[in-house]
Amino acid sequence: MSIVNVFAGGLLDRASDRRTDADWLAAQLASPATRVVPFFRLQPLVAPGGHAVGWLSAAEVAEFLPSQPTVFLGLDGDGIAHFALDLSAVEDAPSQDPFRSAGRFMDLRAIALRLPAGDASTLATGKALVDWHARHGFCAVCGQRTGMRMAGYMRKCDNTECNAEHFPRTDPVVIMLAVHGDQALVGRQKAFPPGMYSALAGFVEPGECIEEAVRREIFEEAGIRVGAVRYHSTQPWPWPSSLMIGCFAEAETTEIHIDGNELEEARWVSRNLLAASYRGEPDTGVMLPPPMAIAHQLLKTFIEEG
Repeated sequence: MSIVNVFAGGLLDRASDRRTDADWLAAQLASPATRVVPFFRLQPLVAPGGHAVGWLSAAEVAEFLPSQPTVFLGLDGDGIAHFALDLSAVEDAPSQDPFRSAGRFMDLRAIALRLPAGDASTLATGKALVDWHARHGFCAVCGQRTGMRMAGYMRKCDNTECNAEHFPRTDPVVIMLAVHGDQALVGRQKAFPPGMYSALAGFVEPGECIEEAVRREIFEEAGIRVGAVRYHSTQPWPWPSSLMIGCFAEAETTEIHIDGNELEEARWVSRNLLAASYRGEPDTGVMLPPPMAIAHQLLKTFIEEG
């Protein structure tokens, strides 16, 4: 990949062929070499200082493995298995050893940029799967309970007359920067920090290609018609489980009409002003999204193309 955004570029071999091998999985969870990262209410365990994953041995978490959801993440270059363990149901987990002595549970967004290459992707995988299991305990077909299968990559209905199989889904989201000459269209939501603007974004709808979604979302949110759409890069975004598809779009109109629902404000901003903001110059009136976000990378690319 020429562009690797945060939460992409995982270094583990997902080894999907091993997910149905119960004997192999059991052997890995009994191996002293196996590494496990605990999650508590969607926050991973992070080593002191927040610069490394708080990996524990399977033996250190053995008392929780039979009863708490465990997801196979993959194998490292030495063939060592890595798992995610959801401790959300263990009320006092943060205060228990070995978790208390190994580090602390932290929001993944707060520490992603501090982690070694690939680790943010591994934790994003674990976070997304743990979240999916927590929200899919019942069958969407018959309403009965479901159980985890395939090392965490499937849930199956417990009703033998139904037996429906449910797999984790990733929602495609277009995030795009409309451009017109040396101007870029940015918007802000009410929840944004003061002065922060970002690229527009929205979910791809059924029966819609990426280009169509880009054109629809920009028109719906800002009233701007766009033509040509150019792909930039993608970013896994595990809140809860999306794939951000970054694009540029050539604007054919410039008069803004915000929808009043998605956006609080939208405006055209010059490349020079964005560059000044990127350099950290004061009083630009525009704060860029943080480097972790694909929106930041879209704006950075636009600045550098000038």
